Amino acid sequence: MSASKIPDVVLQSSSSHHKMPVIGFGTASTSSTNDTKEAVLEAIKVGYRHFDTASIYGSEEPLGEAIAEALQLGLIASRDELFITSKLWCTHNFPHLVLPAIHKTLQSLNLEYLDLYLIHWPISVKPGIWEFPYSEEALTSFDLKGVWKAMEECKNLGLTKCIGVSNFSCNKLEKLLSFATIPPSVNQVEMNPTWQQKKLLQYCQAKGIIITAYSPLGAPGAMWGSNNVLDNELLKEIAKTHGKSFAQVSIRWLYELGVTVAVKSYNKERMKQNIEIFDWSLFKDDYEKIAQVQQHQMCKNGPTKFIADLWDGEN
Repeated sequence: MSASKIPDVVLQSSSSHHKMPVIGFGTASTSSTNDTKEAVLEAIKVGYRHFDTASIYGSEEPLGEAIAEALQLGLIASRDELFITSKLWCTHNFPHLVLPAIHKTLQSLNLEYLDLYLIHWPISVKPGIWEFPYSEEALTSFDLKGVWKAMEECKNLGLTKCIGVSNFSCNKLEKLLSFATIPPSVNQVEMNPTWQQKKLLQYCQAKGIIITAYSPLGAPGAMWGSNNVLDNELLKEIAKTHGKSFAQVSIRWLYELGVTVAVKSYNKERMKQNIEIFDWSLFKDDYEKIAQVQQHQMCKNGPTKFIADLWDGEN
């Protein structure tokens, strides 16, 4: 499958109407840096052009090495063929630390610019050495207005083409939009058939904010993971009807909703399957079945042990 077969979505809040491939390749993994590098190279060969990383993942450096090697091997003609997303971690969620953080990210990736830079969580963690997940004493007030102004500066300086957020509720997005000079292009959140986020999806679509779904297949083995998607009998039944995998059904369902997706598999065969979702469609009754799936949020407290207003009571 060629890269051209993965559709793009236009990030409306970008002055240049920057295009983002609707399926990205996630690099949050416990695998070694060499495994990550090899997986990214394989993903480029298969057809992925959107790569999702974050400072906390430890994958920025191997991703950068893979990009350099892909250029050297002629797998891509220029860096501009790729869409690279990275994220600002909670320990740098302070106005004066945003610019140093993106410079460090660009240094790790060995790139001149990002395509998208996200606030990873609406949480600020005090300087110091803290056990993860973070306790309440590690948290401090989050200056969203000040941090967003610094994010806007990142874009204005050309360090990133677009800016956005991750794990933001409707309420937090509403607050952000009340003062943002540059609105967020993307909100990256947990979304899959077992956590459908209908209210948030409706809100973001009304505001022109693209949702990127992480954990689109659940997250077995992760710190807050579950097998709810993998083990869901309704999804298995739909998959059997279409002659597809449960993963393809979940990704196709998100795509048909207008959601972009960050998939994460270092398995070569599954890499291919995860982007083979564009030449078929779900049936109307598939949606009715998926609507019946029991809802279960995996990521309730985020990177903290507890925080009362993380989701503003919306989830």
